[in-house]
Amino acid sequence: MTLTPEQKQAVSEWVAAGDNLSAIQKKLIEKFKLSLTYMDVRFLVDDLNLSLKDAAPKASDDLSQAPAGKAPAPEKKGFLDKAKEKLGLGGEPEATPEALEDELAAAGGAVSVTVDRATLIPGAIASGSVTFSDGVTGQWVVDNQGRPGFTAISQPGYRPTPADGQAFMQELNLALQKRGL
Repeated sequence: MTLTPEQKQAVSEWVAAGDNLSAIQKKLIEKFKLSLTYMDVRFLVDDLNLSLKDAAPKASDDLSQAPAGKAPAPEKKGFLDKAKEKLGLGGEPEATPEALEDELAAAGGAVSVTVDRATLIPGAIASGSVTFSDGVTGQWVVDNQGRPGFTAISQPGYRPTPADGQAFMQELNLALQKRGL
């Protein structure tokens, strides 16, 4: 797909203004009725030799711990961090791995994940159920882009503990690997 010079200029302006790929994707749909995938937008930005700006640090970030004259490097999020946010596990304060292991051991590590033999949910590559250490159950799904999420939870407004969230992600990863997904 080729863009008009006007469309290329608009994308350049959006990148210069600090928009991320998702925002650019939405603006292309709204302003030009161009429906591009997230990856297509990524390639478009690369083809135009544009560089996305890093997110500006929040005012609440503590800059007092940074060395004099240096701003702290922006935090990069990996797959697990993004998955935790998607699952609603990102709002809790960060815990050390040792604290998570202690909490998981105290909970008995009783998070169990099962994978459905057949996934009947459109757009999903896998689905199944989970039982957290406190007995709350839920139905999970992994969409065709590899993003996990919950479709149902037995207790409205429930947020698993950080240890349960970590255990869920690990158990889900193991269960999907066993299935070759």
